[in-house]
Amino acid sequence: MNIVLIGYRGTGKSSVAKILAHRLGRRLVSTDAEVVTQAGRSIPDIVQSHGWEHFREQESVICRQVGAEDGLIIDTGGGAILRDENVRALKGNGVVFWLTAAVPTIAARIAGDTNRPSLTGGKSFVDEVAEVLQDRAPKYRAAADHTLATDDELPTQIAARILALLETRPVH
Repeated sequence: MNIVLIGYRGTGKSSVAKILAHRLGRRLVSTDAEVVTQAGRSIPDIVQSHGWEHFREQESVICRQVGAEDGLIIDTGGGAILRDENVRALKGNGVVFWLTAAVPTIAARIAGDTNRPSLTGGKSFVDEVAEVLQDRAPKYRAAADHTLATDDELPTQIAARILALLETRPVH
């Protein structure tokens, strides 16, 4: 069984995933990092050269690959849930945790992030976060087995909460 973290950028997925991988002795896979590795270029370069749809296609390939493996900690990109096929691939052999945070928290956490191009173009940074988060929330909710707010907790605390939730399920 895989442990899958979903959520918008800045909700703590990467930090929590690293802690879980360390504590459980599991391999960590970041779907975004895998896309970058396989493409040999950054996400902004991929999107600028080929568009968001091409990036999403590559992301789907990675979701199918990692979803078919076992015993991974999977840190997904914020938009991985936009395609039902990705959700099916990740849930097929995984428990999905949606990490959430309020818009001001997310904006503060990702203000200096240059690894992702704009998703909406032309909106203010905070407005873009709010709009995209509102659009994606139903998909995150539908994909999640568990939802955890991360605003006022450290990544170690979130990881401990996930481990406690998993105690009721066998973890291989």
